[in-house]
Amino acid sequence: MTDPQPTRRDLLKPVQLLGLAFAAAAFAGVITLVTMGFFQSLDGDQRAHVIVVSLIVAGIAFIVTLVGIALLILAVDPAEMTKPVDRPVLMPEDDAPADPEPGAPRP
Repeated sequence: MTDPQPTRRDLLKPVQLLGLAFAAAAFAGVITLVTMGFFQSLDGDQRAHVIVVSLIVAGIAFIVTLVGIALLILAVDPAEMTKPVDRPVLMPEDDAPADPEPGAPRP
């Protein structure tokens, strides 16, 4: 008994895509906090400024990641959304044999 191949719809679930965008935003926010010196000796006003800037950077990263993923999903043909993925996606349709016949000239 073989396991059914996942469809493209199974691979591109919206919650997972939102999670990826949130992870990118959290990464950008933490990197902004670290590079602006939030964990060093700053006074209260400077810390507030660093937090605001890191939230803005995180929001921009979240939106840019969502728009980028949405544009990449638009490249997928809707008719192929229900087909199982049983081969590499970027390989050509006509699969050439891996080993040529003995005695056949090589291209």
